[in-house]
Amino acid sequence: MTETRDFHLGDILTIITECLVTPNGVDGIYQILNWMTGDNLFTHQLPRAARECAPDLLRQHPDLAAITVPAFDGEAAVWAWLEKQVRRYGERRPIAPLAPLDHARIDPLDELRMLAPDARVVAVEVPPTTEETNHG
Repeated sequence: MTETRDFHLGDILTIITECLVTPNGVDGIYQILNWMTGDNLFTHQLPRAARECAPDLLRQHPDLAAITVPAFDGEAAVWAWLEKQVRRYGERRPIAPLAPLDHARIDPLDELRMLAPDARVVAVEVPPTTEETNHG
């Protein structure tokens, strides 16, 4: 049996619909995508990870495919709409991670170079602090 973790419906819908409706903000996106991929994603990796995860989220919860996000007139409309979805579909859902082969692990700097081949990417190594050296 696969281990699952519960996520807010808004986190799940943000990945499925590509509309930011998570009450947890960007943290909610990082949490669900890091959980599903088993990775520690950088910001520029989130769109790719979301594309990898969305089909699996719909496989795990096919009833959510019926949800369409309307055009919103302000932030209050987003939260009112999300509250209606929560009443209908439940506040939280169990989510299983992706199968390992369903996520491409790409070094964040390599992926940044692929996304912006003309950009100058400079890696900076920060030496460990004394505390990290003594406890790490």
